[in-house]
Amino acid sequence: MSEISKLPPAVQERLLRLQQLQQTLQTVLTQKQQLELQLLEIDQALNELEKTGSNTVIYKSVGSLLIKSEKDKVIDELKERKELANVRISVLSKQEERLRSQVKELQTKLQKDLSPVTT
Repeated sequence: MSEISKLPPAVQERLLRLQQLQQTLQTVLTQKQQLELQLLEIDQALNELEKTGSNTVIYKSVGSLLIKSEKDKVIDELKERKELANVRISVLSKQEERLRSQVKELQTKLQKDLSPVTT
């Protein structure tokens, strides 16, 4: 018989909830990291575009193709993607904060639940 099954049902439920919260937090952190990398790429692309002349031929990636495009349109698209990424990062940061708080609260409750068992 496992040690967890010896615990009261309420404690087992809290442990399960803690695991779920930690998995969700990890997912949020991964998504946030991916968006931050996209943001870096967008900033690099915008910086390179600033260095180019107005009649420089610009290509943008569409799937596995490179398509000739107008510089102003590409800049507008990149700025829109940057704004969207910033909004999504902001939402994920709030979600991360909330999840961290819930994890901390649950860990505190579990420590109280388990302290009589360990002494």
